[in-house]
Amino acid sequence: MNQPNAEPVLSAAAEEPAVLLQVNHLKKYFPVGGNLFGRNRQYVRAVDDVSLQVREGRTVGIVGESGCGKTTMGRTILRLHSVTAGEVLFGGVDLGKLKSRELRRIRPQIQMIFQDPYSSLSPRMTVGEIIGEAVRQHKIVPPAQYKEYVFGVMEKCGLQPQYFERYPHEFSGGQRQRICIARALALKPKLVICDEPVSALDVSIQAQIINLLKSLQEKNKIAYIFISHDLSVVEHISDEVGVMYLGSMVEYGSTEDIFRSPLHPYTEALFSAVPVPDPDYKMNRIILEGDIPSPANPPSGCKFHTRCKKCMDVCKEKVPEYREYTPGHWVACHLYADKAEDGARD
Repeated sequence: MNQPNAEPVLSAAAEEPAVLLQVNHLKKYFPVGGNLFGRNRQYVRAVDDVSLQVREGRTVGIVGESGCGKTTMGRTILRLHSVTAGEVLFGGVDLGKLKSRELRRIRPQIQMIFQDPYSSLSPRMTVGEIIGEAVRQHKIVPPAQYKEYVFGVMEKCGLQPQYFERYPHEFSGGQRQRICIARALALKPKLVICDEPVSALDVSIQAQIINLLKSLQEKNKIAYIFISHDLSVVEHISDEVGVMYLGSMVEYGSTEDIFRSPLHPYTEALFSAVPVPDPDYKMNRIILEGDIPSPANPPSGCKFHTRCKKCMDVCKEKVPEYREYTPGHWVACHLYADKAEDGARD
């Protein structure tokens, strides 16, 4: 199986930012039950052979239905889950092989903004303690500069200085998410994994948080992996988009290619549900039949063939290869196998 090339390509692509994160054939399986001897008979394939790359200062959006493995992929990249197989190369270092002490040194460079701003903040800590705890632990600044530094981070994230001594329950959802963002950015990360950071917020607050993330990215050259169900938000913030289904990446490419010319039948169905703000526009909604198969017992061949209206006999028997259909546009679908080969020869 091929994956996006981590090496910069000469010519027009030579000006592209360097690759910060390269994920190759990442897998994360969770054991289910076991026999009398303690051996596991079955595994939930939460992340099953995912490859992607993130460049410095860029955003990769990850979309897909609930249960497709988006969040588990983000947590596995961060090593909150152990890696079952594959590589997670951050700055050329394989995070999956690092020991706890080595991983601790690199943790400040990769942070995560969690989905729920209510449960991800300790109710017993003040805002200053929440933002500054890891700053002290990792010795980001000298002790004498600690408070001034935390105030500076709060200001960047739109938090008033008087919030320093307050507790999370005193804030709205949007303010709590700003606290979460400040906590992540206080460690001066190069990469932030955003796990549905605006899904629990009102639309007006969502816009503020998205604009804040983009502004901080422009100032500090931070790279994001942005996990979301909201396709309009993903289109607005992302440079590249990956589409996941049942633990696997089925399509990957630039935001323009994915949204203007989706190739995989699953991507087409997913994007057909995006509302268009035009009362005269007739939506051609593609309704997917059936439920998502169990990741503990995925279908043979293409995992999507049980719900695909374009299913062929080969789809039921053979797993489609993940190929580059056009430069930078990858897809795992038998419909494009011959065309991808022709493009590669050209």
